[in-house]
Amino acid sequence: MDRTPPTAGNEEIELYVRTIYSLLRSTGPIRLRSLEETHVGMNSSLHYRAGSPETEMAALSYAAMRLPPCFPDVSMVVLGQMEEVFSRRGYPDVESWPRVKARARRRKMYFDTDRRILAAFIASVSDIDDMIPCMVTYQIEWNKLHDKLLRNRSDLDFLGLPDATSFAHTALSESSQPPLTTNELEVVRSVLELTPDDFERLQSAWPGRYFVENLRKAATNRLDVRLNVLGSGLSDYRKAVQIWWQQLEDDFSNDLTHRPVYFVSSNTHSMVNLLSGFVTRLKAEIVSFVLAEKPEGLDLEYQRLQEEHHDQFGNFLYYASRLYLNHPRYAERAQRMLSEQEAAAGSVRVSNPRCLDVEAQLIEIGKLVPEWFDGRLGRFSQADLELLHQSDALILNIDYPLGMAAYHVLSQVSTAVSGDLLGVYIMGKAATLNGRVGDVMIPNVVYDEHSKNTFLFRNCFTAQDVAPFLNYGTVFDNQKGVTVRGTFLQNRDFMHVFYEESYTDIEMEAGPYLSAIYEDIYPRRYPLNEIVNIFINAPYDIGILHYASDTPISRRQTLLSKSMSYFGVDATYATSIPVVRRILQQEIARQQRLHQHDTAPHQPVSAIA
Repeated sequence: MDRTPPTAGNEEIELYVRTIYSLLRSTGPIRLRSLEETHVGMNSSLHYRAGSPETEMAALSYAAMRLPPCFPDVSMVVLGQMEEVFSRRGYPDVESWPRVKARARRRKMYFDTDRRILAAFIASVSDIDDMIPCMVTYQIEWNKLHDKLLRNRSDLDFLGLPDATSFAHTALSESSQPPLTTNELEVVRSVLELTPDDFERLQSAWPGRYFVENLRKAATNRLDVRLNVLGSGLSDYRKAVQIWWQQLEDDFSNDLTHRPVYFVSSNTHSMVNLLSGFVTRLKAEIVSFVLAEKPEGLDLEYQRLQEEHHDQFGNFLYYASRLYLNHPRYAERAQRMLSEQEAAAGSVRVSNPRCLDVEAQLIEIGKLVPEWFDGRLGRFSQADLELLHQSDALILNIDYPLGMAAYHVLSQVSTAVSGDLLGVYIMGKAATLNGRVGDVMIPNVVYDEHSKNTFLFRNCFTAQDVAPFLNYGTVFDNQKGVTVRGTFLQNRDFMHVFYEESYTDIEMEAGPYLSAIYEDIYPRRYPLNEIVNIFINAPYDIGILHYASDTPISRRQTLLSKSMSYFGVDATYATSIPVVRRILQQEIARQQRLHQHDTAPHQPVSAIA
């Protein structure tokens, strides 16, 4: 029997979390700098040189990817669950402010440039656990850069710095100067005392015009950001997800609440790609785009795949199609064709729902066109296809939410859907403590840092379901996972405690999803600090697949180092294909049972007795 792991957070991480939430109880704004000492003290794996004068560029890059580019201009950050919360606390019409986005985090954010206020919508406490350490990290590392640039102002005349030497915020007009020369870049790198690799990270963190603009701002201004959480009650989170669900109902006109539902938490591209045939239809145009534009060097990959007749060509097209859809020259027509093809395949997309930045797809199984299926989904008999055509079931696929937002979303779905919930399937990225980037982990034990519960469950997937579709990695089933509160809220001691207990799969959503499943099965709220066995009583499929994007102990690759990019498409589709296959197989079997029940002769009650 698996026992609950020993306290793994260690005192430093627990102190940091307690400090955050004790300060947030204040009715007025707090300064991020009041959190810097405990942030440094926890020795986060993602920011382990926080207390050193040496710049930790990987941590700054990670934070910059998860905050909007305007963050160096921000004076105040206000967090709330919905527009009503902002309005009642003195910030009406925040959604009329200019919208800003982070490159690597989905979150609705708006920036008042005049007052330098950033408003961010939060879906759960996980947004607080995620966003605050990112902001503290950014401020710490920005101010390290500020100190180095300030000491060497005389060497940086080519940046066009203003005469002001105070630490007060100085408004800088947008620079119209040309890009820095090679010699000027080398001067900046030397002043910042960065290695060539770290200097390249800085340029990637501040792409295009932001690089010179932020250097000028960092040379002049220290960051001293204030923060105010406007609504922190559980009821506000519940209202926000209810508003999100209401928009799904409004956008889907075919009776969402009374249909059987297969719930999937994944992404917004892989499942519909496998079912809609959009990429196959545009194959020639996508290939022409790759050969003409050469995005990310994919023209060379195309030639390799053609020469080797590689079975990864489908995945190549799926990846290239995302670049094609976002290219300014092709995007308008391609997006229109994508919408038409998805609609023809029975899919409705809700791309910009209110409150939660969680995109959703509603796919009617009865309207699918099998001729458009990816060949890896398998062959179906004519009888099977007829059963699928008779289906009234829906696939509700959401772009996986962050942390405890997963609990709120699935709780809302299970409450609002009066038809049967037929399965819950979860796929996403995770860190691995014993594998390599691109490997797939299939857990049947999950320890949840939120509830302190250890969940035991039957995972409907095994290694044999995934391995045939994974070209570059290895599949590990019967794994033990741990759901953490945030990416920064970990250190090497934390990870080693779990590793010693044979936990190898670290992520952020499985525990909250299992808590919501528990409440859908049992007549009470999920417990705390218990071993929870939902192995026997689960009335539907539970499937969890994680693909490794990070190896934090070995540091062969971490979340800070680089995007999985094209390499990640292999694991993405190796996990998406089994999910879609499982749903189609389950629905065929369900329709067979329904058909047999409808056609069975009705016996007199006395005969049954």
